Amino acid sequence: MKDLYKTIKNPISTEKAVRLMEKENKLLFIVDVKSTKLDIKNAVEKLFNVKVVSVNTLNDANGRKKAYVRLSVENPAIDIATELGLM
Repeated sequence: MKDLYKTIKNPISTEKAVRLMEKENKLLFIVDVKSTKLDIKNAVEKLFNVKVVSVNTLNDANGRKKAYVRLSVENPAIDIATELGLM
């Protein structure tokens, strides 16, 4: 198993990310390029003590990998963002 802090590099707090937090209960992260969806799911669940419903990934033009992590209804994404200091 990979190191959790190497899998999840940093959260994203753009306008789009905030809109996704509010409407779809999703968090956005920059993750390690070699990490899989399962690695990302396990890392987010362990680091933030939440239940992850789904993970979608995107490799952008700058060579970074973004993860769109949808949380369960019991865990509002806004609360996690507040803990991280994004809000």
